[in-house]
Amino acid sequence: MSLWPGARLPDLAGKTAIVTGANSGIGYYTALELARAGADVVLACRNPEKGEAAVARINAEAPGRARSGQLDLADFAAVHEFAGRFKEAHGALDILINNAGVMAPPARQTTVQGFELQFGVNFLGHFLLTALLLTPLMNAKAPRVVQVSSVAHRRGRIAFSDLQSERRYQSWKAYEQSKLAMLIFALELQRRSDAGGWGLLSLAAHPGIAATELFANGPGANSPMARLTRLGAPFIRQSAAAGAWPLILAATAPDAAPGAYYGPVGLLEFRGPPGIAKARPKARDPEVGAHLWDVAEMLTGEAFKPAP
Repeated sequence: MSLWPGARLPDLAGKTAIVTGANSGIGYYTALELARAGADVVLACRNPEKGEAAVARINAEAPGRARSGQLDLADFAAVHEFAGRFKEAHGALDILINNAGVMAPPARQTTVQGFELQFGVNFLGHFLLTALLLTPLMNAKAPRVVQVSSVAHRRGRIAFSDLQSERRYQSWKAYEQSKLAMLIFALELQRRSDAGGWGLLSLAAHPGIAATELFANGPGANSPMARLTRLGAPFIRQSAAAGAWPLILAATAPDAAPGAYYGPVGLLEFRGPPGIAKARPKARDPEVGAHLWDVAEMLTGEAFKPAP
């Protein structure tokens, strides 16, 4: 893989990173480049076989830098187990990239705990994971957390009266809500870190329109929106490798500002080299951020509590 023109990653030797959903797509290429730069990378994947296959490919280029860890974000018990295993093996976590996601299942599905699948996996699972890893993050010298959002956040709305789409399920509306929630989470996490002295750099990124398995083989692959995107692919879509660029920039940029949001800077932020992306005002509203945070703590049963 080649990075964007002029890109040069800092030396990440001695740093530990977790990338969720890293067995394919933008997560895989993000993990690969972090490993190439010297980081020890945990590929947190739902499917162990696919995770191990991705680890083997990365270690062929960056020997010994990657390992896999099973993580099912649709099951809070599995999130607790993954976080517990990580904390037993590592004292500190330098980079957490919350990338894994589900996109637009045509019929409403639920997580093990009964939450709508996209809201549960894309947002609640990552919220819980970050809360459980707060102490190892704080043990790192300059910890970063990157939430992966989407251009779809622009059309999203946090339906507090029906977060789980129980009254009416619309696949893309639920997806847009989950990705707006991820961007709100990133900005609110920075506010909480600043207020609590946690020392985190909380960031967000989106891949533009990238050719990943979510579009090709995901549960929403045959939806009208996905079919329309494929028709326009030659003009708006970029490779999964290029889609990883904003995530890599967010994870490594020495001059990253607190709460920064990265994405492609080309046409409508669909493709192109990475830079600062535009977050809609609704994502930056601190009252909405605080409310969503309180709801997420209640639903996950986990508060952000640094170890004494």
